[in-house]
Amino acid sequence: MNMQKMLKDLQKMQSKMIRAQSELQTQSFEAEAGGGMVKVVMNGQGIMTSIKIHPDAVDKDDVEALEDLVMAAVNSATKKKDETSKASMDELTSGLKIPGLM
Repeated sequence: MNMQKMLKDLQKMQSKMIRAQSELQTQSFEAEAGGGMVKVVMNGQGIMTSIKIHPDAVDKDDVEALEDLVMAAVNSATKKKDETSKASMDELTSGLKIPGLM
């Protein structure tokens, strides 16, 4: 493979990766737990931007259940964000043949 072509291809890929990362940061990832009792929204940077807790999820005698629901919803939103990010990067790098990396 021609070294100049490979460098040009890498520059194109870098531009696409920067654009994909920028787009990811503007996306929102919503997840819920407990059948919708707890809903969270996270942005592409992994920052939780919203949390909604249904009043029926609040039981002063079982705070642990609410904590579990919040944790499950946050973890689910994080997983969605991570999977979207990975899929985007995999799409950009598929077919890339860099000696020593394959």
